[in-house]
Amino acid sequence: MTAGNNGADTPENDDPFAYLYRSEGGEGGGAGSAGDGAAPRQPGVPRTSYNQVRAVGQRQYGQQAAQQPYGQPSAHYAAPETLPGGDRTRTAAPPASGGQQPRRGPNGLLIGAVAVVAVVCIGIGVAMLTNGKEDKKDNAGKPDPTVGASVAPSKEPSAKPTPGQLPKGDALTMRLEGGASTAKDIPGARTTTGAYVAGMNTPGASATWTLDVDNADKYKLWVGYGVPGKDADLTLSVNGKPDPRPINMENFAHAPEGAWDKGWTKTWSYVQLNKGTNTISLSCGTDNQCEVNLDKVWLAKK
Repeated sequence: MTAGNNGADTPENDDPFAYLYRSEGGEGGGAGSAGDGAAPRQPGVPRTSYNQVRAVGQRQYGQQAAQQPYGQPSAHYAAPETLPGGDRTRTAAPPASGGQQPRRGPNGLLIGAVAVVAVVCIGIGVAMLTNGKEDKKDNAGKPDPTVGASVAPSKEPSAKPTPGQLPKGDALTMRLEGGASTAKDIPGARTTTGAYVAGMNTPGASATWTLDVDNADKYKLWVGYGVPGKDADLTLSVNGKPDPRPINMENFAHAPEGAWDKGWTKTWSYVQLNKGTNTISLSCGTDNQCEVNLDKVWLAKK
């Protein structure tokens, strides 16, 4: 036997793993020594492995394990949860009464979530229905709002009209001087409050209207007034310049003498105005018949 082939008679009979088959007692001896209990190897016959096939259940050290039917626990097996510090993730054993302990799975959580959402939706629906009924109850008997009703136009004439319109206003917006004042004891004045300008029968009393126009031109000045069943007149001044002719305030309503409430009427006179701001004044001069009350002033095209 040489180091090259370990004593094999032919290269194919050389076993490189022969040392695995030798027992402790066979060290130093040949493959067929009496120490490993194997029969002498014949030339040309392959070496037989000592790794014998064992029956199912036989232990590695030659002991025969007890045959255990399939599915039955082994006497040598101990469940992890029975050992100290065993598996804590397993479900505890059912109670002694024999009833099965309920478990909460993902389906139970999903059903609970759906129930909560349903309750919230029902609550919102009930609140909306309740508010709707209260709104209907509060609005019962009220007309539906319209554009015209929501933004009611002012009945008060304005001294600064929108472009393209001529100014008009209550006589109450005029600057009162020399004893002229406001009053409300005579009915029939065509103002929003029923008030009017009185005290014009005092010499030197005046009412001045400041207004704006877009173009310099001649306009008709209309004046609303009331007389006690007889004619009257006042001095008309435009931008501080008196007109030589007084504004005529006859008893056009044909009211009986002394009937102030029956004498409300109107008159007009031409005025030449500048572009922009102008002043028109009505005053009681020494040559005027001043028993008159004023309620309206406005401009019109000639």
